[in-house]
Amino acid sequence: MGRLVPAVTRALDILELFLDGDGTLSAPEIVRRLQLPRTTVHELVSTLAARRYLVPVASEPGRYRLGVRPYQLGSRYAEDLDLAAEGRQVARGVAETCDETVHVAILEDTDVIYIAKVDSTHAVRMVSAAGRRLPAHCTSVGKMLLASLPERELDARFPDGTELAAMTPNSITDPAVLREALARVRARGTAVENRESNADVSCVAAPVRDRSGRVVAALSISVPLIRWSEERRAELERLAVEGAAELSERLGHRRAA
Repeated sequence: MGRLVPAVTRALDILELFLDGDGTLSAPEIVRRLQLPRTTVHELVSTLAARRYLVPVASEPGRYRLGVRPYQLGSRYAEDLDLAAEGRQVARGVAETCDETVHVAILEDTDVIYIAKVDSTHAVRMVSAAGRRLPAHCTSVGKMLLASLPERELDARFPDGTELAAMTPNSITDPAVLREALARVRARGTAVENRESNADVSCVAAPVRDRSGRVVAALSISVPLIRWSEERRAELERLAVEGAAELSERLGHRRAA
């Protein structure tokens, strides 16, 4: 990495203050929070305002808010995002940490489609592939995605009295039981699959959100039974949550403070 330019770094520090503020800042507040000289802050703020990164607040003299330029840059970045490509990069990092198979999946009707996959290096591992489609109710990623839907959408996709397809003896086949499971997923914030799509594999999953906060995908970690335990589950849930949060940030989502 080349030498960082102090003036650019300070200008970016000013812009990033708006990520956690109330929407407006004054020059004295910037001086206090960044511990910069008043003259430096004045010059940087003036430059950012001239380039439309900041604009004065008409009703509050001396205060500034973000201008249109950061929005334009963010929108351009969002246009170029590739969920599958970003998912592969994040999944690779998670897989390197836990050495288990990591998937990123999206929901289509009542199925999930795996859009990214990184394998474990273990000889015994889950056999799957990007592009594979599975019933959502049988998978941790599917339950995570279904849990994000409004009740009316769940009712339309899983009418009462419908028998759901089973992939293993552990699969949920009753829509009422599925709704109970989804309520637990919402309460917990993660989903767990106990040998419901594969009799020899358990999985954990966490939600991936876009910049609006909407759940658009889920990230899962799949583990053969020979390496599964409650202690391992807790560790993998944490890694899945961290990986899903990283992917969400890449999509423009801001973590809660």
